Amino acid sequence: HAPNHGYAADTRFGVGVGDQEGNRNSPVAYNRILSGAQFWDGRAASLEEQAIGPIANPIEMSNTHEACIECLKGMPGYVAQFNLVFDDGLTIDNVAKAIASFERTLVTGPAPWDYFKQLDDFEQQFAADIEDLDALKEEEEDEAFYNEYMALKKASEDHPISESAVRGGKLFFSDKAGCTACHLGANFTDEKYHNLGVGMDAAEPDLGRFVVSKAEIDKGAFKTPTCRNVAQTAPYMHDGSQKTLEEVVEWYAKGGHPNQWLSEKVKKLDLT
Repeated sequence: HAPNHGYAADTRFGVGVGDQEGNRNSPVAYNRILSGAQFWDGRAASLEEQAIGPIANPIEMSNTHEACIECLKGMPGYVAQFNLVFDDGLTIDNVAKAIASFERTLVTGPAPWDYFKQLDDFEQQFAADIEDLDALKEEEEDEAFYNEYMALKKASEDHPISESAVRGGKLFFSDKAGCTACHLGANFTDEKYHNLGVGMDAAEPDLGRFVVSKAEIDKGAFKTPTCRNVAQTAPYMHDGSQKTLEEVVEWYAKGGHPNQWLSEKVKKLDLT
């Protein structure tokens, strides 16, 4: 979860101790405060549960919780801080709480699209009112309205967005592309699990959420990832099988890979 790779990794699979590879792409660590269950399959009910898992995972850190605590006990600064913050001091549960607390601070800032959208929404809503800006500026009762509009314009200008990105954003939020069937809300994710057909042509496909829920409908289903900072976090999908965003769009355009558990939200798109 490298900061210079969007708190993810640029490898197809997560790489742990001794260059061992897992079988899934490293999910991002930012905006996790907006999520309940963690991991691609939601097997951890909280950030605390997620934080504690990799420590003892034989592929990731290959440690033990006992060894972790003994290591930290050898560092007076950590001992002092844990004793200061927690009534019961240095324990593995408090280690998990500390890491989870840090992860909750990893929050993305507004993107150029956010500034554009605020301005565009304002202009759409008050189109008639802003036709004559000079008149607005001169009317005292409209001064606050004028100032708000100019502030939105300046914010958008200070965070410019290309015409191509605006076209893409409008398509993203349209019924034609249907991206918001899953990528919606402030973090552009429904935090639910869907089978997109990714990896389902393997002899023994990763069954994802099914392993946790045991529900037939969850076979091959994985959590919808956020689209925030997505350009920084290639490769894509739970198995890192798609190297570029163009490949991701192509995947959706063709309707994913057919299988009996394919999400009803995945439909072939008539996109050029």
